[in-house]
Amino acid sequence: MTTHVSTLANGLRVVTHEMAHLETTSLGAWVGVGARHDPASENGIAHFLEHMAFKGTARRSAQDIAEEIEGVGGDLNAATSLETTAYYARVLKGDEAMALDILSDILQYSEFDEAELQRERDVILQEIAASRDCPDDVVYDLAQEAAYPGQPLGRTILGTPETVETITPDGLRAYLGERYVAPGMVVSAAGAVEHGRIVELAGELFGGLKNVGVPSNGSRALYKGGVAGSSYPFEQCHLIVGFEGPSYCDPAYFAAQVLSGLLGGGMSSRLFQEVREKRGLCYSVYSSVYGLSDTGVMTVHSATTPELAPQLLEVITDELVRLAAEGPSEKEVSRSKAQLKAGLMMGLESSAARAEQMARQLICRGRLIDKEELVAKVDAVNAEDVRQLLASMLCGEPTAAVVGAGERSKDYAQSVSEALRAAAAG
Repeated sequence: MTTHVSTLANGLRVVTHEMAHLETTSLGAWVGVGARHDPASENGIAHFLEHMAFKGTARRSAQDIAEEIEGVGGDLNAATSLETTAYYARVLKGDEAMALDILSDILQYSEFDEAELQRERDVILQEIAASRDCPDDVVYDLAQEAAYPGQPLGRTILGTPETVETITPDGLRAYLGERYVAPGMVVSAAGAVEHGRIVELAGELFGGLKNVGVPSNGSRALYKGGVAGSSYPFEQCHLIVGFEGPSYCDPAYFAAQVLSGLLGGGMSSRLFQEVREKRGLCYSVYSSVYGLSDTGVMTVHSATTPELAPQLLEVITDELVRLAAEGPSEKEVSRSKAQLKAGLMMGLESSAARAEQMARQLICRGRLIDKEELVAKVDAVNAEDVRQLLASMLCGEPTAAVVGAGERSKDYAQSVSEALRAAAAG
């Protein structure tokens, strides 16, 4: 397997990973722009732009785009995150030129027809309504807002019905022209590819992108923490407990991943064993960690009945405090590192996952990290690294969010926050 990176004259980076045993290619254009770049008055515009990219260009109608990619058995999609927007396709070997032509067309020559925009606005409003009916989405949005109040990172990726109603074709064109610039984008391909050919195609198709400085993210993210609750009725009570963690570029990010794995990363994890297996307080409990360019968050998420929520929160709090005080066993650390390395290696076997991984590394870190370096960074983590990291997290302000417990939701969130602060102080 061979990986190459080239930079075009306009600053666009092209990265490929040849996987000779494959007969397909995953490829796309990743843009270093996401929901955190949305102006407050246009919250949701990055996501709206992603939707509109498939609604017609000067050369292709929306139906033409769908029929052309599916006519060769391929698929085309896009996704908006907090810091990036991805437009990607998967096709059979030999169809890379067609796929890149469609991607370059929608990213540079979308028409943003008024009638299409209104139809897609209605679709997004339905998407927002659906997310508000999903307790997992609601509790994570509440936790994000509590962790980063009054900041772009505290707002939802989808936007609100009020802000989505304000987005116009001219607003989309302005956002596209300002943010979608060559030095802030990466064309990434993995699978049955030849680097020189992808570079040649990218030069022909994306050479017209502006070679100007990448717009700033604005102010640095400031994690504050806090509590949030919603009285909206759900069948189950969903709970989030979170802390500020390392950024994606912080060397401690690997220790955070090991911590998350041994705390709530699988059936053998502490929380799963204590909360589900021993006490039967819920069906599932898990932890996760995500890192952005300048901040990160580790969360524990679970769901139970409103009656069991106080006990569940108490057990989670006790396990966090105990782990920070005593540290994990070497066996726990070894098991978590094995799971993490297996996940990394399995990801390298997926062309789609590999294309995304390479693009994100270039956008956030400015360089690729090969598998040997990844494994070495994971192997370097020890039990004391994990204990110290969690102890430092507990010294900061926690984030707690609860939905599904009616009027008691915010009270439950407040109680776990106070318990964690007291434990850190004591």
